[in-house]
Amino acid sequence: MNKEKKGYKKRGSKKLYAILVAGVLLLGGCSSINTNEAADVSKNADIPVTMDGDLVIDKGQVSEKVSFYGYKDGDTYMEVMAVKATDGTVRTALNTCQVCFDSGRGYYVQKDDTVVCQNCGNVFNIDDIEKIKGGCNPVPIMGDNKTEDAEKITIGKSFLSENQEYFSNWAKQ
Repeated sequence: MNKEKKGYKKRGSKKLYAILVAGVLLLGGCSSINTNEAADVSKNADIPVTMDGDLVIDKGQVSEKVSFYGYKDGDTYMEVMAVKATDGTVRTALNTCQVCFDSGRGYYVQKDDTVVCQNCGNVFNIDDIEKIKGGCNPVPIMGDNKTEDAEKITIGKSFLSENQEYFSNWAKQ
């Protein structure tokens, strides 16, 4: 088989996979539809909740597995990551690398108890999210940039808007 036919077959497989996934999701009985603008563009993010433009995260839904919450500011799609650290606290950060963001691939994927930058490969411990600022790490969302109570974390629209530059070249979408 020549290279052109192999490439065609591979693309066809991806299309078939996408159709199968969409069918499973539709037939699986998706019980609710969120009309939030961010949910419409987010392919791999948890469905966010917004109130008056602020991003609201239900702490009861956050686990040791990183959750990614999509948010749209104008034409810019952004993500916030939230995870429960080993001390039981919920840690938040922008899902973008403070150094690699401009590459478009400076976003994180979880591997065990770490997150890995998809541009440079920097491995960052989940317990360090929100605690370490600077360097090749997720952009922390510190206490003064959010409000928190026993049930939820609210990240203000103004903070998210001020940081949309980190997502201007983002290739994850």
